[in-house]
Amino acid sequence: MFLNVAWHSLLNRKYTVLLTLISVAISTFVLLGVEHIRHEAKESFSKTVSGVDLIVGARTGQLNLLLYSVFRMGDAMNNISWGSYRELATDPKVAWTIPISLGDSHRGYRVMGTIQDYFTHFRFGQNTPLSFAEGNSFRQLFDVVIGAEVARKLGYRLNERIVLTHGLGQASFSVHDDKPFRVTGILRPTGTPVDQALYISLQGMEVIHLNWKDGVRILGKQTSAHELAALDLIPKSITAFMVGLKSKMATFHVQRQVNHYQKEPLLAILPGIALTELWQMMNVMENTLRLISILVLFSSLLGLSTMLLSSIRERQREIAIMRAIGANPFFVFLIVQTEALLISLTGIIVAIFALVIGIFFAQPFLAENYGIFINPFAINGEMLGMLGIIVMGTLLLGLIPALSAYRLSLHHGLVMRS
Repeated sequence: MFLNVAWHSLLNRKYTVLLTLISVAISTFVLLGVEHIRHEAKESFSKTVSGVDLIVGARTGQLNLLLYSVFRMGDAMNNISWGSYRELATDPKVAWTIPISLGDSHRGYRVMGTIQDYFTHFRFGQNTPLSFAEGNSFRQLFDVVIGAEVARKLGYRLNERIVLTHGLGQASFSVHDDKPFRVTGILRPTGTPVDQALYISLQGMEVIHLNWKDGVRILGKQTSAHELAALDLIPKSITAFMVGLKSKMATFHVQRQVNHYQKEPLLAILPGIALTELWQMMNVMENTLRLISILVLFSSLLGLSTMLLSSIRERQREIAIMRAIGANPFFVFLIVQTEALLISLTGIIVAIFALVIGIFFAQPFLAENYGIFINPFAINGEMLGMLGIIVMGTLLLGLIPALSAYRLSLHHGLVMRS
């Protein structure tokens, strides 16, 4: 009976109710959407690098090492000598290593010198390996592999010739135009910083800096292909290296061994812990987004309460008639609360349906244009708690018009006013 009476009462005010319902649906959509994207962003962020037990670099701050080795942001204070790298890489507890050499760029994107094992051992997400959309890894001295975003933004295809720039920045006069590279591979999108870099061999990184001194090319000095073949292109130093261990039990032992390395000051970090620390630094932004969505929802529920309260005066005769045919004040109270609950629940259902459809169609667009990979919307325990809070908020704010209706007397409803 409550539902029937409440439903027909809402139908009599369908236009006002529809606007209120849309307002509740939009605010719920914003709240759930922000929460889902926040959760997905946190999950994606924490899985930027996977399967790497340690990252080793010159002694610096933990976050600084993480930023320049994984996110290609900033620069290392010092490099690691090749001899130290080889000594640590041949430790019996180490399964594999990936050396990294940074310093150059191409049209604003970082260039990373590494080895072919990078494409084999590096993981992201749920231990997902890198894969190629086109081509394959670098094999020759002047081969380059490019990330998905680099290929998309700059429109590069296989076998195109590109010129690298000495140092960082969108524009530079220090260009390695005497040694162009050929695109041999394009990686599939990962939604991580991997998409925003170019990859060459360590030997390729060394060879482009031949005949350079202090960041400036020595004019008139060229090295022929025959001379290049005879050169020892083993680097003197690298920026950092990633480590995979044979046993996870050895992680802290190897970390301590690196941190107390005698030949030069080094630092080994656990990428998972460093990523968590970095995410915690963004708590202010995360909480601000959540607060804004909560305020939007509160204003919407307050509008729902205001709509019902303003309708009470128009419904005085309707309420009085219900009282006259035997309805007690508590029945009237429940009718108003049921109306508020129906609007709120309908708004929640509309919001969830719109969010599922919206994310389904937005997934390819976000992945292609922004490198953001979002899973389909699913209600988890935290979101169920939020929906429960919305329902409770509806009932609490619905008390205002419900109590107002409860207190209306039969006399005020039946007396004609001039």
